[in-house]
Amino acid sequence: MKNPDKDTSNQKLDELEQHREHAEDARLSTNQGLLVTHTDDSLKAGPRGPTLLEDFNLREKMMHFDHERIPERVVHARGSAAHGYFQCYENFSDLTRAGLLCDPSRKTPVFVRFSTVVGFRGSADTVRDVRGFATKFYTEEGVWDLVANNMPVFFIQDGIKFPDLVHSIKPEPHHEMPQASAAHDNFWDFISLMPESMHMIMWVLSDRALPRSYSRMEGFGVHTFRFINEQGKARFVKFHWKPTRSIDSLVWDETQKIAGKDPDFNRRDLWEMIERGDYPEFELGVQIVEEEDEHKFDFDLLDPTKLIPEEDVPVKKLGKMVLNRNPDNFFAETEQVAFHPGHVVPGIDFTNDPLLQGRLFSYLDTQITRLGGPNFAEIPINRPTCPVHNNQRDGFMRQTINTGKSPYSPNNRAKGCPMLTPEGMGGYAHYMERIEGQKVRERSESFKDHYTQAAMFYRSLSDSERRHLISAGQFELGKVADPDIRTRVLEHFAHIDTELAKGVAEGVGVPVPDGEPVGKVRTSAALSMENEENRSKRSAMGCKIAAMIAEGFDDKVLKAMMNAAEKQGAVVEIVAPRLGEIKGAGGSTEKADKTFATTHSVLYDAFFMPGGDGAVKTLRSKQEAAGFFMDAYAHAKPIALAGVALDAMDRWLPGLEASPNDSGITTEHGVVLQRKGKESELADAFLEAVGEHRHWGRDHADS
Repeated sequence: MKNPDKDTSNQKLDELEQHREHAEDARLSTNQGLLVTHTDDSLKAGPRGPTLLEDFNLREKMMHFDHERIPERVVHARGSAAHGYFQCYENFSDLTRAGLLCDPSRKTPVFVRFSTVVGFRGSADTVRDVRGFATKFYTEEGVWDLVANNMPVFFIQDGIKFPDLVHSIKPEPHHEMPQASAAHDNFWDFISLMPESMHMIMWVLSDRALPRSYSRMEGFGVHTFRFINEQGKARFVKFHWKPTRSIDSLVWDETQKIAGKDPDFNRRDLWEMIERGDYPEFELGVQIVEEEDEHKFDFDLLDPTKLIPEEDVPVKKLGKMVLNRNPDNFFAETEQVAFHPGHVVPGIDFTNDPLLQGRLFSYLDTQITRLGGPNFAEIPINRPTCPVHNNQRDGFMRQTINTGKSPYSPNNRAKGCPMLTPEGMGGYAHYMERIEGQKVRERSESFKDHYTQAAMFYRSLSDSERRHLISAGQFELGKVADPDIRTRVLEHFAHIDTELAKGVAEGVGVPVPDGEPVGKVRTSAALSMENEENRSKRSAMGCKIAAMIAEGFDDKVLKAMMNAAEKQGAVVEIVAPRLGEIKGAGGSTEKADKTFATTHSVLYDAFFMPGGDGAVKTLRSKQEAAGFFMDAYAHAKPIALAGVALDAMDRWLPGLEASPNDSGITTEHGVVLQRKGKESELADAFLEAVGEHRHWGRDHADS
């Protein structure tokens, strides 16, 4: 007798088989079965011309990609946001008509969303990834969305490749792994065949992909845009967000542990900063290039894989943004906000950057599925603050109750309303650019240098930053199973820098390739986080310090440290073996904020033990306390130990010498030790070390 269950199973398999695609030896086609001759470049009016709307392959490919996640964003799903305002420094009407940049008395409301790119909504904050930095300006002329990243370049040169890029970096489709990570075969297979990605890969492997805080990272508009003033004079511009604080990053070992200890690390940091009134601030700047200088560089301004060195074109600061209010409802605001690089105001216009041209279609199209229809602009977080009048009607989730009988233009029944606005009276008009060219799927020859700026970035880094980048390359490619992929990537690295290729190759079991690196290239100090300007901005302000205590702690030393930290704007949290009141040797008490079960040194910028016989006796025998200290030391963080706390250090890290100065204080690579002396002097020395953030000269600092 036949097994009916087996028959049903086979029948189901047969039914599914007709829908199962077998792509081996297949030819690429559109969804309509049309064979495709070229899919690396969008259809343009000339190699450097604008992308054409008739490119049905681009539109189909983008349309499908835009709608393949429901309801989560395809990319930038994990986000954190804040409200604030922007105010320009002076009247910049000589540069642009944009009202928010022409009236220094005007405070323009903003909503900013920071995000990772690859991971799902439930992924961790601290993964190695690009960070989105999208700002919605609610101006008096309409909404302007500056949709930026924390890196100034991108992986690809043409928008038509974006679906391929994201498909390669997302979890592999057969088993949905790995999450929020590029360390797998699909991504590096794609990259190994896309030399245009090499500059961006250097940024992603660098510490810039591991920001310590959203308040301590830069933002970049990536593309070249245009400013246009009242006289119609146009200039090319690249947008920059510069934090008023220094730019700082985590280290890789730290990020992996944070992902387990607190996957909301960056989100929590942003929220807590604003709640305690320590508001993140960013200056908006632009690099300005006159139209007649468009071709003076050794790269193409329209190429999104290139940046303009700040030594060549300094960043002109236009104004400051302050983030001073947390959202009231995550879904209604952070999740439903919709950005689009095509949302601009008079005085800001586009260029023919082929990646930007693709985004101008993609972002608008995306919202239709994610937010339920064409009326996403009526969701409160997306609504302009200025009046909105047009002839658009109906559709899912329509909020506006339109009146009148004539929803068309031109009309006579409504006396021509809503009326058009001439350009000179505030209406938007596109820049009149002369366009000539044949319809082609080509890339300009000026886009084809893929290694010079990658080498410039790598060689501009400090020794510690280069070591971290090489370690990142070893990790990423070490996760790639196919040795041919590893070999192809390293052949690209060999064209960038010999030290880089050799260092990564040694860690992934691939022979050092013979490729010839680009010759002597200029360096740019602005590309290193260890440059003099960035180091000068570092301070203890906003840093989180863990004070580890137990019963019998030295309350005088702790009090002096807490007072000194408060004066400099640092935050001290008490970490103890248990919650509740902890009694000090002098009789005072401190309330423990966290325990070893709920926190770890990876969640802090610095670590401090005030000593005390009873406390040290308890702590020096605890494995959790030892791990707290050892990780803080390995991650190059400032450490201070007072009095008998040095005995714990001798147990946890034997051999660390202490050579005190006249105040009895030893400071060596950020480790501040004081056997006996004035508590205030120890606090001052420690806070000075905290202000430097990391101390890379320390042994084992790069573990």
